[in-house]
Amino acid sequence: MDIPSELRDGYQRFRDGRLEAEAARYRSLATEQNPTTMIIGCADSRVDPATIFGAAPGELFVVRNVAALVPPYEETGTYHGTSAAVEFAVTGLNVAHIVVLGHGMCGGISASLAVAEDRPVGRFVKPWVELISHLRDELVDRVPASQPEKRQRALERMAIQQSLDNLLTFPFIADAVDNDQLSLHGAWFSIADAELQWLDGSSGVFEPIGSGST
Repeated sequence: MDIPSELRDGYQRFRDGRLEAEAARYRSLATEQNPTTMIIGCADSRVDPATIFGAAPGELFVVRNVAALVPPYEETGTYHGTSAAVEFAVTGLNVAHIVVLGHGMCGGISASLAVAEDRPVGRFVKPWVELISHLRDELVDRVPASQPEKRQRALERMAIQQSLDNLLTFPFIADAVDNDQLSLHGAWFSIADAELQWLDGSSGVFEPIGSGST
């Protein structure tokens, strides 16, 4: 079989290590899953939700895409991968929490800023990151190009809030939130510092969790 060696070796480590320790958990998960939390994260290889939250198999329901964006609710169109995952998590699994997890130096956010400067980005990436074009354009008008890091970090956080707002456009999510069956959360992860910041819903400020630099 043409399996990349790093994947074959990793699978063997899993068989020899984690599986041996959690064999009973995997057997119990074979018939059902009951996660209480859904994570909407970025596809970035450096930001793995299960690793960040120290989660065991079956504890998190995760969907990942470029920049951890959530599109607004719409009934038209054909392909709704993120929306389908959200629907299943809320109406099928009855999760109690949804966390939108953004991160530092996000390539999807960089792509959105690149579009504003007429720099080329991927054919499929461009229309996807246009989901936050109105935020980006407002930011570009407000923050000078001489401060690219400030633009980047600000848009990363603004995109998280936009995704939370878009989640509430889904009727089944709005109903669950109104009935206190579901809570929505925003978080941002610094790759360099391995620091997690949590969005305070009342102040709109991201605050570090536990120890770590700011």
